[in-house]
Amino acid sequence: MNRPQQNLINYRRQKARETLEDAEILFSHKRIFSVVNRIYYALFYEIIALLLTQNLSSTKHSGVRSMFNEHFIKTGKVPVEIGKFYAHMFEFRQKGDYSDFIEFDVAKVEQWLMKAKQYLLELERIIETEIYR
Repeated sequence: MNRPQQNLINYRRQKARETLEDAEILFSHKRIFSVVNRIYYALFYEIIALLLTQNLSSTKHSGVRSMFNEHFIKTGKVPVEIGKFYAHMFEFRQKGDYSDFIEFDVAKVEQWLMKAKQYLLELERIIETEIYR
């Protein structure tokens, strides 16, 4: 893997970690809509890093989701439950950002935050595997 590609992967991974930390801070301040947004984007940045390990990229969220499903979920490299969670967080982020009168259950969002932490760690491990193949 070339150095610029490795640098971009590391940058996206760091951005994912920081974004998840932002979600935790926002949760502690009861900013629930922002937490949902940050959970989604933490996953999004980590998945972009994963795609980059295969020289794949997209400027659109739909493209990232499609390539992630095709190259990592359907191939069994990433567990299906991570793919489902990512898809759900995309939907919840869309509702939270663009719909009116939406409310998220705080206990559910807390569960999503814990799940996101777990899944980011798993994606980190998969990225390491893909980099050193």
